[in-house]
Amino acid sequence: MKKLKMGLIGAGGIAENRHIPAYQSLSEQVEIVGVHDVNLVRAEEVAEKYAIPHVYANDLDMLKHVDAVTICTPNKFHESIAVAALNHGVHVLCEKPMAMNAEEGKRMLDAAEANHKILMIGYHYRFIDAVMLAKASMPEVGAPIVTRVQALRQRKVPGWGVFINKELQGGGSLIDWGCHLLDAALWLVAPSKPAEVQAQVYQRLSKQPNQINDWGSYDHEAIDVDDHVSAYIRFDDQSTLLFECSWAANIKEDQTHISISGENGGLSVFPFEFYQPKYHRMMETHAKTTEDHQQAGVLQAKNFIDACLGKDTLKSSPKDALLVTKVIDAIYASSEQGKPIVIN
Repeated sequence: MKKLKMGLIGAGGIAENRHIPAYQSLSEQVEIVGVHDVNLVRAEEVAEKYAIPHVYANDLDMLKHVDAVTICTPNKFHESIAVAALNHGVHVLCEKPMAMNAEEGKRMLDAAEANHKILMIGYHYRFIDAVMLAKASMPEVGAPIVTRVQALRQRKVPGWGVFINKELQGGGSLIDWGCHLLDAALWLVAPSKPAEVQAQVYQRLSKQPNQINDWGSYDHEAIDVDDHVSAYIRFDDQSTLLFECSWAANIKEDQTHISISGENGGLSVFPFEFYQPKYHRMMETHAKTTEDHQQAGVLQAKNFIDACLGKDTLKSSPKDALLVTKVIDAIYASSEQGKPIVIN
């Protein structure tokens, strides 16, 4: 059986903790043949640790020797690297978010379509057990009315990497963390499409000196990205989504929440519960599910590999990812302009 030759572009934590283990667990289908990082020493360390045969000082050189690449760089470089790879006839799995903005994301999508190559964005929550069960349950929920999403962390601003750098990342808690839950929610309520966004973006707690922060220290004067976001999203069918995400909330504990109230029933994802009026009572059903991010990473990798080999279709399409980026753009624009933003 033909193995997909995979290259890694970016050798940071997400490559080492998610993508490399996922590909190595699927070694009958994929082989990591090379790694590139702007920090060549880091690339060499990762290559040695995981027995990756080649280290490339230039990512363009890698493209001559691989069938696909996985992009794990800061967000600023997603579009340029992905477009170059796709134009070289190489499939692309790119970490989320798709790009810094929808304009860049559209160029990535256009390149994939023009070259007939697979482009997938790493929204791995779609492959988490409870989310997949929720998707399977949506026909019984019926048309969505109100969806609620919370991606809240008590005091966990990432104190490593470039997460607090707007020039390199484009945003903070929304682009890093909230986008996962936003993507999952939009997937669950599809084909309902977001039509208008009213939002407010905050940058207060993370700017305070003498921080209490569970995820390392950072320069409170240097941070220039959002630490808290709230949004009200109206859909084309008049359903709505109440959205909130944060790196640094003054709350009791972290919260990961998606719930949907529909015409025929409702559900909550974490943990999975289903609610439905039956026999003149409100019935509540529980299911044992897991929130295993490593397993979700493996399922995501397998879906990408199978799609590249012509054996499957993507569970997370680049068009869906572009829609998430359009909503993110609208959230930031609404806060900056102080008014609702229409999504075209």
